[in-house]
Amino acid sequence: MKIAILSRNPRLYSTRRLVEAAQARHHEVRVIDHMKCYMDITSSNPAIWYEGEKLEGYDAVIPRIGASVTTYGAAVIRQFEMMGVYCLTGSIPLGRSRSKLRALQLLSRKGIGMPKTGFAHDVHNTRELIKLVGGAPLVVKLLEGTQGRGVVLAETIKAAESVIDAFCELKADFLVQEFIKEAGGSDVRCFVIGRKVVAAMERTAQSGEFRSNLHRGGSAEVTKLTPTERRTAIKAAQAMSLHVAGVDILRSARGPLVMEVNSSPGLRGIEESTGINVANKIIRFVEEHAKPLTLRGHAKG
Repeated sequence: MKIAILSRNPRLYSTRRLVEAAQARHHEVRVIDHMKCYMDITSSNPAIWYEGEKLEGYDAVIPRIGASVTTYGAAVIRQFEMMGVYCLTGSIPLGRSRSKLRALQLLSRKGIGMPKTGFAHDVHNTRELIKLVGGAPLVVKLLEGTQGRGVVLAETIKAAESVIDAFCELKADFLVQEFIKEAGGSDVRCFVIGRKVVAAMERTAQSGEFRSNLHRGGSAEVTKLTPTERRTAIKAAQAMSLHVAGVDILRSARGPLVMEVNSSPGLRGIEESTGINVANKIIRFVEEHAKPLTLRGHAKG
């Protein structure tokens, strides 16, 4: 197969591992910087151009789109979709997962467990918002934050009021969520491919920190999921219509609670902590679901 990996940096661990896995299975693979693509969207034959070359003949696309360039990345994916190319992550699922508010609303509609959450932009009665999530301590999250940035733990009502008022003053959209104390500064990343959780790791925050993100200095180790946790992770990925997803859950007294569904989950932490070749599993999934160009052309005929 001829596979394109949309990534701005071919040296990133996840991108390199996908290239290695594809080459090991004898596929032709190319890393393409989606931000350098330009598109012909007016003609009857939609096309994508890259560094003066028309991109043609691809059987599959594996998007690795950064959060800061979601809009343009989604447009490039959509163009490939219009060209009939199989995209591992579709443009609509990418947009769903990248909007924290939309994602939580979709999870809620599917009845998936998650922390009590309130949304606000201009809050006149801050205490009412705090009450919605059960009071302090609570977590305030900027909608645009990633990798633990823009996430604040307010341990008292006074602290919560100060943070919320500051975000309102900045005209920033944010979520307010209950703090799950029993999680103990840990969460679980479930790596979902298709309808299976292929690997899982427990991430623990470093001393004095409540955010367990590996980018924030957290540590990770392999963990065993309960059947309920496994079902929850798969259901959350399906709610976003994602074929590949990193589902972050908290272990609470009332069962697993989904914090986030990541549409471009990193491979380093999950592979190094579990020893599982996740990149290979992704390529195998693409093989099983992408229709080769020759078959697509035959179908059109």
